[in-house]
Amino acid sequence: MDNELNSLEPLAFLRQQSWLSPAFPTGSYSYSHGIEWAVEAGHIPDRKSLVEWLKADLCYGSGRNEAIFFIEAWRCATEDDRAKLLEVAELAAALRGTSEFALESAQQGAACLATLLRVWSDPLVKTLSELLSDLRLAPALSVVLGIRAARQEIPASLALPAFLQSYVANLVTAGVRLIPLGQTDGQLCIAELEPAVLAMAAEAEPATIRDLGSAAFMVDLASASHETQYTRLFRS
Repeated sequence: MDNELNSLEPLAFLRQQSWLSPAFPTGSYSYSHGIEWAVEAGHIPDRKSLVEWLKADLCYGSGRNEAIFFIEAWRCATEDDRAKLLEVAELAAALRGTSEFALESAQQGAACLATLLRVWSDPLVKTLSELLSDLRLAPALSVVLGIRAARQEIPASLALPAFLQSYVANLVTAGVRLIPLGQTDGQLCIAELEPAVLAMAAEAEPATIRDLGSAAFMVDLASASHETQYTRLFRS
């Protein structure tokens, strides 16, 4: 890890920070990934329950699958395996448990892809955009970011945990607004999730699409229930 960090170009590090920043225009702030319903239903009343909910999602649910899509896209881009990359992108577009999860993934992925093409253009990212457009498939955020990290020569052992950290940090922000929690409690949540982020990144790094799957049923149920929730601040 130390050698990879020392060999990472400062420009690549800066770009990864930009792509994972809350300021990057993916609209991530408008999605709660079902947390809004879970809070209203009383499943997430405090910081401890928020951490446990996110840990379950990260290790057994959507977060785990996103980690696998990210690393598979990273490998395909590194090896310039475009046929496999398209297969991964198609599967990532289809493997969504609810309509709101599909919306969340598609809209963030499309926004990310559009910004990368305009600001940090890359031939492989452009090729994927054209292929998906021809097939009328939505890009998944994890796939787009996995490709771009590889093309920027950011090692997987650094890119993957950084991606997962941004994934949980965005959902912690939703929890802070919904429960509500103070900003310090939000940062405590992020700190408490660090071991799970690192463990999931290590588990996912050698994984393939054959390892995809979810056992976080309550997360899927929360998302499905959010579709008909009467009052909502978030889109998912």
